[in-house]
Amino acid sequence: MPLPDQYDELHGRVVRHLDQIYDYRDNAQLTEQLLSAMGLDRQINIPEAHTSHWNETDIAVITYGNSLLQDGEKPLQTLHRFLSEQLGDAVSIVHILPFFPYSSDDGFAVMEYTQVGDLFGAWPDIQKIATDFKLMSDLVINHCSARSRWFEQLKRGESPGKDYFIGVSPQADLSQVVRPRTSPLLREVHTPEGIEYIWCTFSHDQPDLNFTNPDVLLEFVKIIRLHLEFGVKIFRLDAIAFLWKELGTNCINLPQTHEIVRLLRTLIEHHTPDAIIITETNIPVRENLTYFGNANEAHMVYNFSLPPLLLHALLSGDCHYLKTWIMSMPQAIMGTAYLNFIASHDGIGLRPAEGLLEDSEIDELISTMEDFGGYISWRALADHVNRPYEINISLFDALQGTLAHGPDQWQEQRFICAHTIMLALEGIPAFYIHSLVATRNDYEKLQNSNNNRAINRHNWDVDTLLELLAEDSHHARIYRELKKLIAIRRQQPAFHPNASQTVLHLGDAIFAFWRENPEHQQSVYSLSNVTDQPQMINVADINLTSSGLWGDLLSNTIIDNKASDATLQLQPYQTIWLSHR
Repeated sequence: MPLPDQYDELHGRVVRHLDQIYDYRDNAQLTEQLLSAMGLDRQINIPEAHTSHWNETDIAVITYGNSLLQDGEKPLQTLHRFLSEQLGDAVSIVHILPFFPYSSDDGFAVMEYTQVGDLFGAWPDIQKIATDFKLMSDLVINHCSARSRWFEQLKRGESPGKDYFIGVSPQADLSQVVRPRTSPLLREVHTPEGIEYIWCTFSHDQPDLNFTNPDVLLEFVKIIRLHLEFGVKIFRLDAIAFLWKELGTNCINLPQTHEIVRLLRTLIEHHTPDAIIITETNIPVRENLTYFGNANEAHMVYNFSLPPLLLHALLSGDCHYLKTWIMSMPQAIMGTAYLNFIASHDGIGLRPAEGLLEDSEIDELISTMEDFGGYISWRALADHVNRPYEINISLFDALQGTLAHGPDQWQEQRFICAHTIMLALEGIPAFYIHSLVATRNDYEKLQNSNNNRAINRHNWDVDTLLELLAEDSHHARIYRELKKLIAIRRQQPAFHPNASQTVLHLGDAIFAFWRENPEHQQSVYSLSNVTDQPQMINVADINLTSSGLWGDLLSNTIIDNKASDATLQLQPYQTIWLSHR
């Protein structure tokens, strides 16, 4: 049993969260139900404030449970073996995208949150991966599947499901609602009480859950505890920005949504103090940053603006927009961090580039991506105009050339440069598994699924992949180089996710910044040529923090900072990491 004062303090804290969410009711009983559902009426673990549960050795990989396949073996078992044998010395965090029974959207229409889908394996397979790696799992909290038992109950007029969804009159004013899709918002559903019109932010197979009903919140707290007990350490709150709906508003980033994130963090970290919440909010940067709260909401937020801005810098040969954005980003305080990624199972989001790239720059980028074999997904605006939402393309194919001249001979160098920059930036790097092995566009899967995102969701036969990684293929060259870069990064205290970062001004052809960890007395200067032409740098212009010998961690080249005329030449898309010798 917890100490009475511990329980009373936590009880009061949860009541205060609930009073902000459900301000029309007495929340004492609901608080007791939530604490009991999390087992916090029996044991409470007190988290330490502003504690960072990560360091420079932490690298994440993002993968579907069935990205790797082998005949006669469950995909989660195949994945575990590949991770252990191929990436055990490179990654510490494994994000397995939804591995539950599902009906569509490659897992994001969850039918049952308490089971592992037979397609993937079983809970013991998840537990084995969680034993060897920090496991990140998706909490698909905004919506579920239209084939879930809850939705079937709605259609039959049965409890509890009949009260778990959002019914709206088709005459209601929904003009302000912000959505990432172009499909109709409301789905017509026949029930014993007549036709109901159910809110579906994403698709008609993904009806939104009704969090104005506290029972829905209680259901998800039970789900969270179950996932913790099966080894989940990091919860990715999928599409969290859309959670709370209120007619007459845009129904995104509402105060109740933020308070629910704060509540979930309170419950989770008092159960498992080193568990982490990360919010998935593919929205403009200032809105995204609000999910840090006052270091009391998400431990981590996705750096959603990085993919489109870095892509634009490398395709245009101009890092002006990338530099301007990086300079505007606040340093994440201890206990919080950015998750840096440049490719994922979704596309390259364009909303996070709004206000950062000119519309003409976005249009040019879109046109080039279509020339490189990519597709565009759209979203509907309030005035019934559709706007580009994301680019769907494999990152390797996206970096095959430039805006001005199209495909060229620098694809592999440009691809490596992108990841070298990501590895050096403030935050925790996350590699999509298809970037680690340089998977190309999967047009067959795209055609079979009729889903633009399928172009970057290839399923590898693991033996075929291993053969390619053992040959002199572009897959092998990229894979070996990325593993080499990861190994070097993990040895540098200056690359701690919370080490300071300062942008350097060396022109728009060189993307440069300085990372420093005073506690370990290390500085690293990251300098990247984002163009297809050699670039010369005067060492004096870098303003290194001390004189004497400095070396490039990547090539072992030595430079003498005492020499007033010392210069560095960076080849196209070359990066150097300068550290004092």
